[in-house]
Amino acid sequence: MQEQYSQDDVFYVCTLIEYIARKTKNHRQDVVKHFTTNDILHQLEAAPMNHCLSLEQVSDEVIEDYHIAEGTFDTVKECRYQVPSETAIGRVYQTLVLSLYADNYAQGILDVFASFISDEISDFNSNVYYSNPDYLKYSFQEGYMLA
Repeated sequence: MQEQYSQDDVFYVCTLIEYIARKTKNHRQDVVKHFTTNDILHQLEAAPMNHCLSLEQVSDEVIEDYHIAEGTFDTVKECRYQVPSETAIGRVYQTLVLSLYADNYAQGILDVFASFISDEISDFNSNVYYSNPDYLKYSFQEGYMLA
């Protein structure tokens, strides 16, 4: 039942995935491929409690539990400008998930992070991550970045 998860729970899980991806230097889709829908539902359920813990602690546990290996996709190192915070990017993903999947947050998190748009958002040398939310929504729906 969707109503049991708040928008803050979605924000937390999106931020956690972003944090894990940066920490392990992975594409966001490489992180979420470790999760099933039930795993994301578990993270949404745990979000109110985990929110009281540091992202570092929670991410260490998730990385270990789901065997997320170190990658080579370092968006922070490649950034020529001020790197947006994990929470700022978590908010971008939250907004996209909420606008597209109002009735199934877990599937929305999986779909959005597994799509082409996650690499676009992760390119901190572009303007995508601070683009209009409707532009991101319609680009996601079309399957490519609109002109």
